[in-house]
Amino acid sequence: MSDARQHLPAVHQLLDDAEKAGLLDHASRAVTVESIRELLDESRQQGGTPPNTGWLPALQERINHATAPTLHPVINATGVVLHTNLGRAPLAKCAVDAINRVAAYSTLEYDLESGTRGSRRMHVRELLRKVTGAEDALVVTNAAAALVLALNTVAESGETIVSRGELVEIGGAFRIPDILGKSGTVLVDVGSTNRTRIRDYEAALSPRTKCVLKVHRSNFAITGFTSDVPPEELAGLCHPRGVSFIHDCGSGLLVDLEQYGLRGEPLVQASVQTGALVVFSGDKLVGGPQAGIIAGPAALVARAAQNPFARAMRPDKIVLAALEATLNLYRDPTRAMTEVPVLSMLTAPPAQLERRATALAARIDGATVEPGMSSPGGGSFPDCELPTTLVAIGTSHVDLLLTTLRDSSPAVVARAGDNKVLLDVRTVAEDDINALVSSVTHAVSLNG
Repeated sequence: MSDARQHLPAVHQLLDDAEKAGLLDHASRAVTVESIRELLDESRQQGGTPPNTGWLPALQERINHATAPTLHPVINATGVVLHTNLGRAPLAKCAVDAINRVAAYSTLEYDLESGTRGSRRMHVRELLRKVTGAEDALVVTNAAAALVLALNTVAESGETIVSRGELVEIGGAFRIPDILGKSGTVLVDVGSTNRTRIRDYEAALSPRTKCVLKVHRSNFAITGFTSDVPPEELAGLCHPRGVSFIHDCGSGLLVDLEQYGLRGEPLVQASVQTGALVVFSGDKLVGGPQAGIIAGPAALVARAAQNPFARAMRPDKIVLAALEATLNLYRDPTRAMTEVPVLSMLTAPPAQLERRATALAARIDGATVEPGMSSPGGGSFPDCELPTTLVAIGTSHVDLLLTTLRDSSPAVVARAGDNKVLLDVRTVAEDDINALVSSVTHAVSLNG
């Protein structure tokens, strides 16, 4: 009996067929040859059996898979505004435009007036000073990097005092004690999990103390018999003694949202006023690109900017352009509330959401509306839920429908409850409504 593997087509033969079929019009020769070899290897492992669909269709499918991007746009219908797995903050239109404007060559580190080298710090430095009220500011790659840089700058080879109730862990098992260790400072924890007083910090001060760190517990809340020390008191403890005070504000709230029922996040401007070296995120509640920001006394920010780590953590032109455009919106807080997507989503009136959900449900066969709750997400406002109106699609195959929605183009990420797929319009952009209706209608038809 002859071995079927002996009759497999040669690489050059399949390549010639692919070229005649026009497959090389959409993929490079190298990718096509690699895909052919993978296809032939797979066939050999199966005893020489050709693909069920035929060689060229199978090759086309493999080429499509090899050249497809791994980052896909999605419609977020979960109601989680800062959905970490979906990229957190959607950018404002002006930020997207800014990215496109500088995607080629730009004045990242070039002074057009003098024709000499410039500094990338100048692009958002003045804006951050105006928006936060800080003497100076520095942008790095993310908030964790900002904290590492700040600690290494002011507390290396010394001790840093932190409340036990603030030794938090954020996503990916990233813990404050580990950050301190990598920053080159020794952790001195004070107080208890639920109660820390100013006298606990005072008792821990020593000649080795270089820093007091306050960390905002942004992704959980401790309630009941609790107490902690406000930033103003810690600043009053540190400044007369020449001890640096770092306040990790977390999500970076730049406008007061208490009137919308959103409480518990510190305002960056209030923290800056204490004289602290303030660390916060440039995405999340700021609504910009992923970035970390250090703002505060000019002397300390200058030291951080001169730290060798700063170069390893510096942002690129894309981040700076998007952040600059976003921060410009905050020059007029009213404009920021309407044009920064995160802020407009968080503060959307319940009546508006009900109208949008009702209109959406009317376009989907069998859909109904029901009250529900949205979440700020992203480790911000952990105690807050936001009233919303959900579009509910009843089905006996919830998981299958959710999977089909994720396989749609564009992909739709929703949530489930009580044998229903639930769509929360709070996190769906108005421009995405038609695409959402199309994806949902198609998915429902496939799942009966």
